[in-house]
Amino acid sequence: METLVRLSFYCFAAATLAFVASAACYLAYAVGRVRLRQRTLATNVGTTLVAHEASLEPAALGVGRFATLLAWFGVGFQAASILLRTVAAGRLPLSNMYEFSSTFVLLAGVVYLLFERWYGVRQLGAIVLPLVAAMCAYIWLLPADLREVNALIPALQNRPLMTVHVSMAILAYATFAVAFAAAVLFLIANRWRVAWLPSPDLLDDLGYRAVTIGFPAMSLVLILGSVWAYRAWGTYWQWDPKETAALFTWLIYGVYLHTRSLRGWRGSRSAVILLVAFAAVVFTYFGNYVFGGLHAYGGV
Repeated sequence: METLVRLSFYCFAAATLAFVASAACYLAYAVGRVRLRQRTLATNVGTTLVAHEASLEPAALGVGRFATLLAWFGVGFQAASILLRTVAAGRLPLSNMYEFSSTFVLLAGVVYLLFERWYGVRQLGAIVLPLVAAMCAYIWLLPADLREVNALIPALQNRPLMTVHVSMAILAYATFAVAFAAAVLFLIANRWRVAWLPSPDLLDDLGYRAVTIGFPAMSLVLILGSVWAYRAWGTYWQWDPKETAALFTWLIYGVYLHTRSLRGWRGSRSAVILLVAFAAVVFTYFGNYVFGGLHAYGGV
C-alpha cells in the first residue's frame, strides 16, 4: 500500500508541473502578444521622421493548442494519482482535505476541458487553469500526514453517502469555477471589446450552462448531507458553519437562476452575481479553517 501511495503522490507532482505550465500558456494565449512596428514619415521640408508604435495582437494558435495538450497531460497524471490512491485505500479518496482537493483538481480540469471542447473557448483557461494550479500549490502546503491513507472515522464510514455527497460537491465547485471564469471574461470583453476574446453573448451563455450543471449538484449536496447528518449525528441540520455556508452558496446561485429566467437579467448584472457566488464557494471550501465545526475533521 505504501508503494501505491508514493506512486500516487509522484503522479500528483507530475500533474502539478503540467497544470502550472498549462496555466502559463493559457495566460499567454489570452493576453496576446505585443508587436512593435517602425514607420518612416516624410515631412514637407524633405526630412524624414521614424515613428515606433506598439500594438497588442492575438497570440499564435500553437500556444493555445500547447496549453490544451498540457492540461490533458495534467488531467491524465492526476487521474492516475487518484486511481492509485483509490486502489491503496479501497475507496475513492474523499475523506480529508488532501484527498478532496486532489479529486477537485482532477474534476476541475476535466470539466474545463469539456467546456473548452463544446464552446471552442480556450481563453477561459487563462482563469480556470491558474485556479487549478493554485489548488495544487495549496495541496503541497497541507500537512504531510494527510497524504497517508488512514482508516475512516465513524462519521465517515457510510461509504455510499460519502461517495455521492462529496463527489457532487466537487462537481458543483468545478462547474462554478468555469462559470466564474466566464463571468470574469465577460466583464473584460464587454468593457474593452478585445477583438480576439469570445463574444460577451457566448460567455454569458457559457456561464449559465455551467451553473445549470452545478446548481442541481449543489442541491444534491444539501439533500444528501442532511440524510448523512441524521445517520451520523441524529439530526438533519445543525447550522454547522460548513452547512450554513453551503446553503448560502446554493441560495446565491438560486438567485442567479431566478433573476435570469424570470427577470430576464443578462450581461453585467448576472456576471456580478456569479463573482459574488464564487466568493461564497471559496468561503464554503475553506471556511472551516476559521470557524471549525462538525466538518473540521481531516481539514474537510
